[in-house]
Amino acid sequence: MTNQTAELTVAHDSIADQPPAGLRWLLAGGGAIGFLAAFVLTVERFHLLTDPNYKPSCSINSVLSCGSVMMSDQAALFGFPNPLLGIAGFAIVTTLGVVLLAGVQLPRWIWLGLQVGATAAAVLIHWLIYQSIYSIGALCPYCMVVWAVTIPIFWFVTLHTFRRAGWVRSLSGYHTVMIAAWALFVTGIVLTRFWLGNG
Repeated sequence: MTNQTAELTVAHDSIADQPPAGLRWLLAGGGAIGFLAAFVLTVERFHLLTDPNYKPSCSINSVLSCGSVMMSDQAALFGFPNPLLGIAGFAIVTTLGVVLLAGVQLPRWIWLGLQVGATAAAVLIHWLIYQSIYSIGALCPYCMVVWAVTIPIFWFVTLHTFRRAGWVRSLSGYHTVMIAAWALFVTGIVLTRFWLGNG
C-alpha cells in the first residue's frame, strides 16, 4: 500500500506540474507569431542594408516607420540586428509549446531556463518601447507584434514557474486584468506621445 500511495502521489504531482492548455497554446502560437515577425524584420533589415532606397513594408508614415527604427543604434543593441534574438528565442518557445501540446512533461530546469529567457525578453522589449517612443520617435508595427506576444508569454510562464508561491496564487485570478492593464498603459503612452501630445 505504501508503494501504491507513493506512485499515486508522484502521478498526481506530475499531472499538477503540467501547464494548463492555455499556456501550451500560448507558447506554440505566440512563439510562432513572434518568430514570423522577427523573421520578416530580419529580411527587411537586410533589404535596407543592400538598398538604402528600399522602403520596408511596415513603413506607413512618419510615426509607423519600421525603417526609422531598424536603422537606429538601438536596433542592434548587441552589435547585430535585434530580430536575430527574436528568431532564436521564439523558435525555442514555439518548439517547447509544440512539445508540451504533444503531452511531454518538461523538467524543472527547462522551465527555469524559459523563465530566464522570457524575463530577459520582457526587460529588453520595455527598453525598446521606451527608446521607440521617446528617443527614436517612431513605431515599428512588426516590433509591436513582438511586444504583444512577449508580455503574455512572460506573464503566464512566470505564473507557472512560481505557481506554488503565495503571491502567484493571489494573482492567478487576475490574468486578463494584468495583461489588459499593461496593454492600456502602453497604448496610453503611445497615444499621448504621438497623437495627443506634441509629437
